Amino acid sequence: MLYHAYEMQRAWLNGASAWASISAEMLTNPRMPMGYMGLGPMAASALEVFAHATAPRGKPDFGIEAIDIAGGLHAVTESLVLNKPFGDLRKFTRAGLPGNAPRLLIVAPMSGHYATLLRGTVERMAENCEVYITDWADARMVPVSEGHFDLDDYMDYLIEFLEHIGPGAHLMAVCQPSVPAFAATAIMGAARHPCRPATLTMMGGPIDTRESPTTVNDLAMDRPLSWFRENVIATVPISYPGAGRRVYPGFLQLAGFMSMNLGSHLQSHYEMFKHLYGGDDESAQATKDFYDEYRSVCDMTAEFYLQTVEEVFQEHSIPNGTFVHRGKPVDLGAIRDTAILAIEGERDDISGLGQTRAALHLATGLAEHKKRYFLAERAGHYGIFNGSKWRDRIAPVVEDFIARHGKAKPKAVA
Repeated sequence: MLYHAYEMQRAWLNGASAWASISAEMLTNPRMPMGYMGLGPMAASALEVFAHATAPRGKPDFGIEAIDIAGGLHAVTESLVLNKPFGDLRKFTRAGLPGNAPRLLIVAPMSGHYATLLRGTVERMAENCEVYITDWADARMVPVSEGHFDLDDYMDYLIEFLEHIGPGAHLMAVCQPSVPAFAATAIMGAARHPCRPATLTMMGGPIDTRESPTTVNDLAMDRPLSWFRENVIATVPISYPGAGRRVYPGFLQLAGFMSMNLGSHLQSHYEMFKHLYGGDDESAQATKDFYDEYRSVCDMTAEFYLQTVEEVFQEHSIPNGTFVHRGKPVDLGAIRDTAILAIEGERDDISGLGQTRAALHLATGLAEHKKRYFLAERAGHYGIFNGSKWRDRIAPVVEDFIARHGKAKPKAVA
């Protein structure tokens, strides 16, 4: 019933959004007298904010056609190199990139948003790397016949993606996937897998959520797993290809994130209204662009979500040494030659300080000179992988780390 109620509300809001947009255009039409009166532009601006907030959204495109390097534009080619039911592997290469450029796999979060949330991450790293990214599927679009998808499957996907890219690649996990990426690296290290990553960068990841617990951590700890199963898991309606699949809906994830910082979101929309009313369309569009991405959400499978809540936030399986893959314990000490970089944001309110750094202490088999910690001052959670702080202060640290610990190995033949 939860999903069906949401669909009914969404259908109503879609109509309301369309009427608000039409009304805003009419009020700002220079042929209409109201467009020149005080209340006309004010009402039009308010209606435009409402229309944008309630407009329907699908999966965004990456839309990276070119990148600016030292004032010169370089064309970027995007390609789909591997297709799987629950996620694709996409590749981004810029024109003029050297043939021996590092190959980097960016692991996007499976946490309600599409991989396009990391558009800025991809764009910056594509300046000097051949970039691959996990483009996770919206679970409601995956037929039940494709089976289930949990943490074990997630790790298997990462290993398969690294195998496709070939030996000597680098791995970067942003937020939630730090846990499965860390574990997959250990699994490959224990097997002496030839495609184990040369470096692993984890950014704002919940490796040990007992360190500086945040509101997100408290929510997961304050309720038993049965509460999540009964209150946030829903069944995909018949109107979608994944009809009948049990999922954690993206709209609930978005509602949770919005409620955490409701005041700042309301202020952002008020600022958008002022920009529109004042004729500052450029500033208003910047806010619109952010929320176009932020409000584009997707569902994740119930088994993946519940297992993540239990293993990462309740049982603390990684730091306790009880994390398993396919029934076998994961030995983090088996990471012996994959250099690890842990990055945290000073103002991160989702993954608290020390949660990602814990990985450096848990990798007991790795020499200290292959470990590095970087604290991004004045950076929040999203600031560590997007925006000016990411581009100017954090990305250079990642590039330097990759250059120092890269392995010159030939690419695997696809």
